[in-house]
Amino acid sequence: MAAITPTTATSAFLSASTGRTYRGPFALMTILFFMWGFMTVWNDVLIPRFKDAFTLSYFQSMLVQFAFFGAYGIGSLIYYVISMISGDPINRIGYKNGVILGLLIAATGSALFYPAAVLASYPFFLMALFIVGLGFAMLQIAANPYVTILGPEQTASSRLNLSQAFNSLGTTIGPIIGGWLIFTFFTSKEAHGADSVKIPYLCFAGVFVLLAIFFKCMHLPNFTNTEEISQGVGALKHPHTVLGMLAIFMYVGGEVTVGSTIINYLGLPKLGGLAHEAASKYLAFYWGGLMIGRFMGAFALSAMKKTLKHTLVALVPVAAFITIWLLSGQDNALHYGAALVVLLVAFYLGEASAHRMLALFSAVIIGLLLTSMCTEGETAKWSILGVGLFCSVMWSNIFSLAIEGLGPLKSQASSLLVMAILGGALLPPLQGVIADHWGIQTSFIVPMSAFAYVAFYGLYGYKAGRPVKTNA
Repeated sequence: MAAITPTTATSAFLSASTGRTYRGPFALMTILFFMWGFMTVWNDVLIPRFKDAFTLSYFQSMLVQFAFFGAYGIGSLIYYVISMISGDPINRIGYKNGVILGLLIAATGSALFYPAAVLASYPFFLMALFIVGLGFAMLQIAANPYVTILGPEQTASSRLNLSQAFNSLGTTIGPIIGGWLIFTFFTSKEAHGADSVKIPYLCFAGVFVLLAIFFKCMHLPNFTNTEEISQGVGALKHPHTVLGMLAIFMYVGGEVTVGSTIINYLGLPKLGGLAHEAASKYLAFYWGGLMIGRFMGAFALSAMKKTLKHTLVALVPVAAFITIWLLSGQDNALHYGAALVVLLVAFYLGEASAHRMLALFSAVIIGLLLTSMCTEGETAKWSILGVGLFCSVMWSNIFSLAIEGLGPLKSQASSLLVMAILGGALLPPLQGVIADHWGIQTSFIVPMSAFAYVAFYGLYGYKAGRPVKTNA
């Protein structure tokens, strides 16, 4: 990595220091964030689909997340090792080319779903998911720091929250469309249960290839580091980055374990015994909660005037409540509305502070999970669905805090943080083991423990090894 000195700042980091914002490229990146969010959440639909089709235990079905998110860990580890030996690859090829490479790898893995369905092979599906995960790992390594450098560093959290909001738009409509396609439209009584996934994933492959061509042809800032690149551990020398890796591990693991469990959880008799397709529609409340919170976070952490900021933050949950009332009915709107009120209060208490929001939102999540463990019926259902609202700002806040002040080390730090997405691979199977032995409700102890660490990072971990800003 290049030494962090004033004379070696690249054009990428000069954009942050001069205050320039690249609005056009930022808008294009939101399309990419939407697409990988739309596809990632389909894993939550694949889990019950494969569980029934291959007669799997909870632990075995959770290997879907192990394969997919395990690829993040392995792919990012390979990236980091390369960066230590020969310098950061993204600094050499540029962020734009990194995005294109990630899209082509994801397209390859998606296309492999077709032969996996023809062979009705669960291990083959897991291999295909692993390759998709490798592609998404490359996308994450390139896209997240790319968004942070498309404008001033002090509003990096705001831009990431806005990008993640469009990512969450994808995760909101993804389970509705995916549940209908996989459980109804492409399902045939004559065919194997897994056959219903081959056409949708073949379409994903085509879309990723088209996106790669689109990005190749578009004129985008292709920031690279032209200075001398040295080797070494780089970003690992910064304690707040190392602790941020563990925070990402715990956050992603906690978020994924909850989302992966919802369809089976809502199928429990004590929660109404919903069929898979009906339960998959409720996933939209969970993942849609991330979208709502991220739009609020984009406003709350922006550089707008305080009055305008507070007004926009308040309008988002109001608009969400009205939309739910119109599309889903009064009962669902009123149940979800209670969580929206708590979210709005939490945003105001967070006082536009990235680290304070992490601690406060984690505490609320722990309370919601505890409620889901100890109750049943509508209370348990809406408590678990409300968790998504408070997961909303965590990725972008942890990410921006962990790479803050790293200069040209940002893309290497990004690979380390993406490596920590491995939490999404390891915690779901652990929850599956607990669910197999003691029930789904008891298994929520896993994400509760994960969010307890995120609260620690928001209180203390983010400032380890570096001076704290007085206005934070």
